[in-house]
Amino acid sequence: MSSIAVLNSENKKVKEIDFLPKVSLEKVNLSVVQQAVINRLANSRKGTASTKDRSEVNYSTVKLYRQKGTGRARAGSRKSPVRVGGGTIFGPKPRDYSYSIPKKARRKAVRSVISEKYRNGDILVVEDINLGEIKTKALRKMLDGFGVSSSALILMGERDEILRKSARNLPDVRVLNINNINTYDLLNHKKLIIKEKDLAHLEEMLG
Repeated sequence: MSSIAVLNSENKKVKEIDFLPKVSLEKVNLSVVQQAVINRLANSRKGTASTKDRSEVNYSTVKLYRQKGTGRARAGSRKSPVRVGGGTIFGPKPRDYSYSIPKKARRKAVRSVISEKYRNGDILVVEDINLGEIKTKALRKMLDGFGVSSSALILMGERDEILRKSARNLPDVRVLNINNINTYDLLNHKKLIIKEKDLAHLEEMLG
């Protein structure tokens, strides 16, 4: 049985609970994880790169000099791609790079990463995260108390503006709603922190 300790705000073990049996025992599927990460990166691309071809470059189409008698290589319009400032051949144009992968594949990738974090001891289940006021220093102190010195992803079952705004000035900490959980953010942060009461929501999300 997969068990994990529940910690209070003072980093003391309160109790031990079963940790998402279906998720923690999931075998890591690197192929699906890779697909999910590439999909996430592709969907975040702006796709605004744009170049001008020879029909769009703003130059005259007048022949640069006569065809024969100069001793130079023949030349036509200054728009020619072989000339400096000329059009670009097969250059990028604005496009949409986004695509979708099956929901089952996305969920399997997330389960794979969470199961690996569980095996590595990189998941912290806490009783509550109650800061009281928007204060980055207080959140940093709490994380230090949990022994989190590296990057951390905090999963929330419901919106918490105090926590979200307190984490904005911590470049290595990200607060994410469970509904938006994704493979990329899980891999991009070493520690995963979640409240005990939100575990059921996470299990439901991951099928």
